[in-house]
Amino acid sequence: MAQTEEKKTGNGTKCKKVRSILLKIIAAIVIVIVLFLGIVYIMNVISTNSEKKQIEPYGQHVSVDGKNMNVLIQGKGEETIVLLPGFGTATPALDFKLLIDELSPFYKVVTVEPFGYGLSDETEKERTTENIVGEVHEALQQLNINRYMLMGHSIAGIYGIDYVNKYPNEVTAFVGIDSSVPTQPGMDVEFPLKRLEFLKKSGLLRFALKFSADPYKGLAFDEKTVEQMNLITKQVMNNDTILNEMDHISSNFKGAHDLTFPKDLPLLLFVQASDQGVAGWVPLHEGQIKDSMHGKVVLMEGSHYLHHTKFKEIAENVRTFMKEAK
Repeated sequence: MAQTEEKKTGNGTKCKKVRSILLKIIAAIVIVIVLFLGIVYIMNVISTNSEKKQIEPYGQHVSVDGKNMNVLIQGKGEETIVLLPGFGTATPALDFKLLIDELSPFYKVVTVEPFGYGLSDETEKERTTENIVGEVHEALQQLNINRYMLMGHSIAGIYGIDYVNKYPNEVTAFVGIDSSVPTQPGMDVEFPLKRLEFLKKSGLLRFALKFSADPYKGLAFDEKTVEQMNLITKQVMNNDTILNEMDHISSNFKGAHDLTFPKDLPLLLFVQASDQGVAGWVPLHEGQIKDSMHGKVVLMEGSHYLHHTKFKEIAENVRTFMKEAK
């Protein structure tokens, strides 16, 4: 009996020691994590304030709803092209630069940076299609731009189809750059907004970017432009305005579901030829032009950001198409 009790006591002591060691290890891990998060947060605050001073202004500010919307105008052609970015394109005017440089010798090119993007202010207004379209239109009105071709990338296909139906007397044509289609599948997804907000505000998103691949590697952008795009991206990525827009993606697609482009509106769609992410990507776009009096789908090999690599071909096709449309 005595030996049994001694064994029990010994085992109990060992268990206590093991438990104590485990608790110390867990406590040490927690402390390391807390310290790591604290350092990441502080570095994020310092870097954000420091990098903000390195950003070089471009374009001009237009007052919309009492806030500043940034707009870049390049070229002095008789016809005007208004460029709208895809969702999450942090620096629209710089992201479109290669295409703008190809178009501006022939057109007046107006690149609008919606609220939350580029050098535009953020806004607390809900990022519904109605509000986004209304704000872009108001900016153009402030600039006395009343007749133009609308050209948009990605989700601008959703905003654009609403826009051309609201302002048919202003828009002379719509050009989509791998633009979204209201009926494409998979847009009823719910995004982890709280998680994305935490990544932004904690500084973990900035930390992760240090180890991510350079999205501009091998492209024709000059070093200065890439530097500025990276600086601005770190400022605006996952800001409250963009996250609010993300939260409205599903409802904005639903709202556009039954919309079609006007039959008499020239419609030119540049489409990624081998998109594996969306089922029936090419047929979806072909369906958009089937009733158009002057519609065309141009298939291109490349990434979703066709304007990063096919900017010359896009510009040439736009000029040819618009001459034919007349």
